[in-house]
Amino acid sequence: MNPLPVQRASQLECNGPQTQWLVQDLWTDQAVGILGGEPKCCKSFLALDVAVSVASGAACLRQFPVRRRGPVLLFPAEDSLAVVRQRLEGIAAAAQVPFASLPVNVITAPSLRLDTATDRKRLAHTVQQQRPVLLILDPLIRLHRVDENDATQIAALLSFLRQLQRQFHLAVLLVHHARKDSNGSRPGQALRGSSELHGWGDSNLYMRRKGSQLTLSTEHRAAPSRDHIPLQLNESGSVVALEVLERDETPPESAPTPTQQVRQALAQLTQPIPVAQLQKLCGIRTAKVCSALAELSNNGEVIRNARGYQLKLPLPVARPIDPIGNGNGKCSPPT
Repeated sequence: MNPLPVQRASQLECNGPQTQWLVQDLWTDQAVGILGGEPKCCKSFLALDVAVSVASGAACLRQFPVRRRGPVLLFPAEDSLAVVRQRLEGIAAAAQVPFASLPVNVITAPSLRLDTATDRKRLAHTVQQQRPVLLILDPLIRLHRVDENDATQIAALLSFLRQLQRQFHLAVLLVHHARKDSNGSRPGQALRGSSELHGWGDSNLYMRRKGSQLTLSTEHRAAPSRDHIPLQLNESGSVVALEVLERDETPPESAPTPTQQVRQALAQLTQPIPVAQLQKLCGIRTAKVCSALAELSNNGEVIRNARGYQLKLPLPVARPIDPIGNGNGKCSPPT
C-alpha cells in the first residue's frame, strides 16, 4: 500500500491563494452560506440588495464594492412577485442603476422543494441554463419538509447546494430564520435548527434588531469578520432600501478616576468634610477615598483640619452641598 505524501512544514508553499470577494467584506466569491436573523429583521431586503449589487456592479448598501459582477438567480418563496418587483425596483433606484436591464432572474414557480429529486433536477437545469454568479433562495423553511433539527436530513439538503456551487462555480445565499429572542446567543448559534447550517457557510451574514436599530454582522471561513454594522431601512416615496448608518466616531467618555471623583466632590463643598461622609458622597470604597486624598494632599490640592478635608482653593459652585446631608439626601450625620 502506498503511503500518504508528506512534506516538511518549512518546505510548504509560502504564497497561498488570496481571498477573492463577490462583494467586498460581505460575501466571498463562490461561497455558500446563510443570511440569518429573527423575523422582521429585513433579511429579504438585504438579500435583494445583494442581488441588485451583484447584477449591476453597484456597491452593496452603497458601501461594499462588488468584485465579481454577473447574473443573479432568485427564488422568493414568501413574497408575491409584485412585492419582489417593487422592492427590487426601489433598491435599483437607491443604487442609481437601470432596473429594466438588471440581470436578476426570478424563479416564478409556486414552490421549490430541495428535498425532492424532481425539484433538485429542475433547479440544477435552471442554473445550468441561466449561469448565474449568485443563487439566492429565500427562505429555507419554504424549501423543504425535512426536520431542520435532524443533522442527517439537513446535511443532505445542504450537500446538494454545495454540489451546485462546485459544479457551476456560483455563490449560494440561503436566507434562514434565527430563533426568536436569540439576542443573547452568538449569531451563528442562534440559527434555528441543526448546527450543520452554521458550519456549512463559507460566508454568513446575520441581521439583528434591538428596538428600531438594525445591525449586520459578517462571518467568513477565510477572511476577517465584522460585527454590529448599523443599518437603517429608509423610505423615500416608492424607494425603500437599507443603508449603512454613519458610526459615531466620538470616543466615549471614560469613567472618572477615584481621585477625580473626590476632587469633584470637594469642589462642591463650602466647608470641611470627614472621610466617612466623603465616601458616601462619592459612592466609592473608603480605601479609594483615602488613596485619592493622599494623592491630592501630596499635590497640595487639599488641606485637613479637625473637621475633615477641603480643597485648598475651592472652586465656585452654583449649588453648594451640605456635607452633613441636611436637605440634600446625599449624606447622613455621623452616629
